[in-house]
Amino acid sequence: MANHNSIEPFLVIPPGAHLADELVARGWTQSRFAAIVAVPPQSVNAVIRARREITPEFALKLEAAIGTSAISWLALEASYRTRLARERLPELGAIQNRAARASESWCPGKVA
Repeated sequence: MANHNSIEPFLVIPPGAHLADELVARGWTQSRFAAIVAVPPQSVNAVIRARREITPEFALKLEAAIGTSAISWLALEASYRTRLARERLPELGAIQNRAARASESWCPGKVA
C-alpha cells in the first residue's frame, strides 16, 4: 500500500535494462563496455540482469562512460529495489493502519 502523499510509477524497470539499451544504441557489447569502465564482464552482465545492484562507484563509472549522471543511475536503482521490497512486505498496510490509529489517539498534553 503506497502512502497517500506519494506518487509511484505503475511499472519500474530495472536500471540494467536502461544500461542494455544504452549499449545497443552505442554499438557496444557488454565485454567492450566492461573494458571501458574497467570492471569484469560478469559484473556488467549481473547489473543488466538485475542480479547485482548499481553501487555508487559503478554509477560514477557509468556517468563517465555514458554521460548520464551517477545520481540518475542510483535513483533508478533505488526505485527498482524499493518496488521489489514493497512487494515482499505485505505488512506495510497494517503498519500504516496502526500508525494512523496511534496518531488519532494521541493528544498533546495527555498523559498515558
